[in-house]
Amino acid sequence: MLGFMINEIEQKEMEYLVKRELDELLMDMEDHRIDRMVKYAMMERYKILFQILRRVSNEKECMKYIPKRSKNQ
Repeated sequence: MLGFMINEIEQKEMEYLVKRELDELLMDMEDHRIDRMVKYAMMERYKILFQILRRVSNEKECMKYIPKRSKNQ
């Protein structure tokens, strides 16, 4: 396990960056032109980024980004 200390400004910046990346992934996962294998890799990345968001954001903000279950899961 690794840990690091950040101040409040750095925490807000990290939260912003992770949320923007999650938004991009959500938008790309809705694109029907993207291959299923690529979408699987994107979902794995989404899960990792969501775990990071849980560490730097409050519960209310995290609720907006909870991964939705698909029919294939």
